Amino acid sequence: MAIPGNLTASRDRFITTLNHKQPDRIPIDFGGTAVTSMHSTCVAGLRDYYGLEKRPIRIDEPFQMLAVIDDDLKGAMGVDVAGVFPRNTAFGFPLEGWKPWKFAGMEVLIPEKFNTTVDAGGNTLIYPEGDTTVPPSGRMPQGGSFFDPIVRQDPIDEEKLNPEDNTEEFGLISQVDLDFIVQGARAAAATGRGVMGTFGGMTFGDIAFIPGPGLKHPKGIRDITEWYVSTCSRQSYIHKIFERQCEIAIANLERVHTEVGDCVDGVFLCGTDFGTQSSSFCSVKTFRELYLPYYKQMNDWIHAHTAWKTFKHTCGAITKFLPSLIDAGYDILNPVQCSAAGMDPVKLKADFGDRIVFWGGGVDTQHVLPFGTPAQVREQVLRRCEIFAPGGGFVFNAIHNVQAKTPVENIVAMIDAVHEFNGRK
Repeated sequence: MAIPGNLTASRDRFITTLNHKQPDRIPIDFGGTAVTSMHSTCVAGLRDYYGLEKRPIRIDEPFQMLAVIDDDLKGAMGVDVAGVFPRNTAFGFPLEGWKPWKFAGMEVLIPEKFNTTVDAGGNTLIYPEGDTTVPPSGRMPQGGSFFDPIVRQDPIDEEKLNPEDNTEEFGLISQVDLDFIVQGARAAAATGRGVMGTFGGMTFGDIAFIPGPGLKHPKGIRDITEWYVSTCSRQSYIHKIFERQCEIAIANLERVHTEVGDCVDGVFLCGTDFGTQSSSFCSVKTFRELYLPYYKQMNDWIHAHTAWKTFKHTCGAITKFLPSLIDAGYDILNPVQCSAAGMDPVKLKADFGDRIVFWGGGVDTQHVLPFGTPAQVREQVLRRCEIFAPGGGFVFNAIHNVQAKTPVENIVAMIDAVHEFNGRK
């Protein structure tokens, strides 16, 4: 199928959508953030499918083994969004000095300090800041597709707990990191697409980062179970962490905005999950007492000083949190996990569609996209577009990243179905 549209309209289409107005077409995002992208094997498969130049793909998000979706592939797919990313990965090393590496039967490019070893069990281990002299901070099982964080928890002494230990990885942005973001923002804006910025260090209690995968010797509360317990039993401690994080985040937002201004249209603030498949990690009361005050401070600063829209990622059954997320000032919800309990797309659109943008929800990545037929993928995509598109406020994306081993023909069926819907009169 030929991909319609032109890039000069992409940013207008994107901004129109974020403002809850009807665009000419549903904007499409793949690769705009680290939660709306594709596994590296899928990116390689799509490049082959579209007959693009043969070259190694670049792994720019090693945690999930996501790859850069280059401009030629975005053009072939009809993508309307470009992303801006921080210089350092979750494992604490910069995106520079690319070198070859074998992964999933193909040669890819990885950053210079992407250093790994293989243990006796065949697990691939990755190291903070690329330093193989310290304990590893991530593990990919033999035959696996991504890394899991390794918990490195020192014994906890209640008398010596210091909130500063849990903010070690958060700090004022350096000039070299700021320059990297500025360069990325200008390059993204030059594409003519809508621009989504991820500047790093603005998440509160994201379990992927609690173990400190980028730190050589993490201190504080770094065990995931202990962290969840602490959100109930040590709330004053968590408040002190969040207060300091919020202070740093706003200072960094101010610095970044001074440099990039309106090159950026939206900003990814936080990826902390509040929902499971069928329930939630906390009560609405806890959310409003522990998280909302800091979310609101960041959102209020952004809305008072910038034209940016703010993006919140949280998987799972989170319908009960939506009024609070809206109260906190979030403009965008992702990934819109319609398969989770209480996340019926028709009801979500009816109840909240005029107050928050749904970015995702376009197709189920747990069942339909990886295991269905192309016809089943097409059917679900068309139905979700029919539900979410009217009146704007919908950016098409799958429910979270497209996972490894997803058939290329299903991914193409998804993309073609959105363009089919967009071509309807």
